Amino acid sequence: MITGVPAVGNLIERIHELAAALPREVCIMEICGTHTMAIYRQGIRSLLPRNVRLISGPGCPVCVTPTAVIDRMLLLANHPERIIATFGDMIRVPGTQGSLQQARGEGADVRTVYSPMDAVKLAAENPARQVVLLGIGFETTAPAIAAAVVEADRLHLDNFIVAAACKLVPPALDALLQSPRARIDALLCPGHVSIIIGANAYEDVVRNYGVPCVIAGFEGDDILGAIVRMLEQIADGKACVENMYAQWVKPEGNVQARELMQRVLERCDAEWRGLGRIAQSGLRLRECFRRYDAFERFAVPEVESREPRACRCGEVLQGAADPADCTLYGKTCTPESPVGPCMVSSEGACAAAFKYGE
Repeated sequence: MITGVPAVGNLIERIHELAAALPREVCIMEICGTHTMAIYRQGIRSLLPRNVRLISGPGCPVCVTPTAVIDRMLLLANHPERIIATFGDMIRVPGTQGSLQQARGEGADVRTVYSPMDAVKLAAENPARQVVLLGIGFETTAPAIAAAVVEADRLHLDNFIVAAACKLVPPALDALLQSPRARIDALLCPGHVSIIIGANAYEDVVRNYGVPCVIAGFEGDDILGAIVRMLEQIADGKACVENMYAQWVKPEGNVQARELMQRVLERCDAEWRGLGRIAQSGLRLRECFRRYDAFERFAVPEVESREPRACRCGEVLQGAADPADCTLYGKTCTPESPVGPCMVSSEGACAAAFKYGE
């Protein structure tokens, strides 16, 4: 909890004052999984008035990766000459026929890495084996994956391969706000992604949908302060982009990182768990680097996949359901035995709610 701090107390008081004048319930969606975890950990929902509701969005890259992509990655792992390099959370996400963790238990060489460069190092140290990096992430991860491809190219590491499945946040916001199910009055914009794409990236959201967008850090007073600013915008009948994380987020973002990303990767249509297929929302390797593409190099087929029965992760990622709305939550679906990815990932809404008792 974060009560007892004078500045925080003032922010909470201001939120209640603004909420008292609202004619209806207001829904604020946080887009970043780190915000989701911080909100649950600090008990922020319990501090808000009943008519100010926080809902989680598609801010967890592991969670929005659909089962079909996981199943194709499992096919990649099913080969004795390959080392699969993956970020930690991805290893436990269930596919149709198991997870990468189960595949490792059955003999697949699946290793956890902390950065894409770790996979480049693995390829250099194991020249007789193929090292496949599972490239999951948003704009924060994509430049690092691009840098790893450039480094592997410089070193002539033909045994370094990438299963590219990164996604872009702004197209997902468009899809959410265009949905007939959308009930979003304001957006708490992601801190880490915004460092790369910049505050200006949300101007189209404000212009096209009239939704206030506030970028904030991850401490309790950062988040509460952002809620104040969003409610003030709603009360004033206006919408604009406000950058409360200006020490890290610039209007133009990290131009160098985006240039590197654009040099190696290009936009493509991509499937999102819960949101379906979104045009130009994914990233794949450009033609000049396509020889490093695992799905093409190994001709990995599309497979018939099944989402977990009764799992509502897709609705949670749309803000259409809270974790506790799922009948599996806390019963057959727990962090020790997850059914869906929102209970697996350290940035998943279900894992956050379960860990912090909501």
